[in-house]
Amino acid sequence: MEKQGKYRHEQKYMVSPAEYMSIRQRIRTLMKPDEHAGTDGRYTIRSIYFDNAEDKALREKTDGIQKREKYRIRYYNDDFSVISLEKKMKVNNLCMKFSTRLTETECRGILEGRTEWMLSHSDELVRELYYRMKSQQLRPKVLVSYTREPYVYAPGNVRVTFDSDVRTTVFHQRFLEDDVKDISAADTPEDMILEVKWDEFLPGIIEELLHIDGIRQQAFSKYGACRKYG
Repeated sequence: MEKQGKYRHEQKYMVSPAEYMSIRQRIRTLMKPDEHAGTDGRYTIRSIYFDNAEDKALREKTDGIQKREKYRIRYYNDDFSVISLEKKMKVNNLCMKFSTRLTETECRGILEGRTEWMLSHSDELVRELYYRMKSQQLRPKVLVSYTREPYVYAPGNVRVTFDSDVRTTVFHQRFLEDDVKDISAADTPEDMILEVKWDEFLPGIIEELLHIDGIRQQAFSKYGACRKYG
C-alpha cells in the first residue's frame, strides 16, 4: 500500500479526539482517502511481529537505537488471501520498507515453524527471514491490530494516517485466526496516533493543514505498546 524500497520521512503525534476532528476536517479539503480504504474511509490492519528470546527488536526500540530493523507479517480486514511479509528499517526519522507476498499456506508454515521451504524460495526477503530465524532465533511474538484512516497527496508522495484502537494478543499466542482474541493496548484509548510520511519534501500547504498548537512530535511504537504486558 506504500511505496517500497526507499527511505521516507516519518513523524508521529498523539492527538486527542478534538484535535483529530480538526485536522481531519482540514486535510480532507486537499488530500484524498486511500483507495484501499472501505466505505467508511478505514481498514483494519493486523501485523504479526517477530522477535527473539532476548527481545532484540523490543530492546532496540526502548533503548533508542537509531538504526534498527524488524520483520512482520501483515494482512488487512481479516482477508487471508492477501498476506505480506515485510521488513521495516529505520534510521532516526527515516524509514524504509521491503515487502513480498505470501500465500496463506506459506504464512501458516512460517508461523508453525515449518520453514525449510523458505531456503529455496524465489524471493530474497523470504530467504532473509529464514536466515534470521536460524541465526537470531526470530519467532512470531505478538499480533498487533488497529484501525487506520489513511489519506494521500501526490506531490511529495505524502501519506497521513490516523490509527486507533490498538490491540494486542500478547496473552493469546495463536495467529491467523478468524476470531481474534485480543485486548486494548492503549493507555488512553480515546486518543489517536497521527503519522505523516513523505519522500524528499513535505509540501508547505500540508504542514499548514496539519498544524495545531500544543501537539508535538513523539516516538510511538505499536509493537512496544503491545509488548508492555509481556
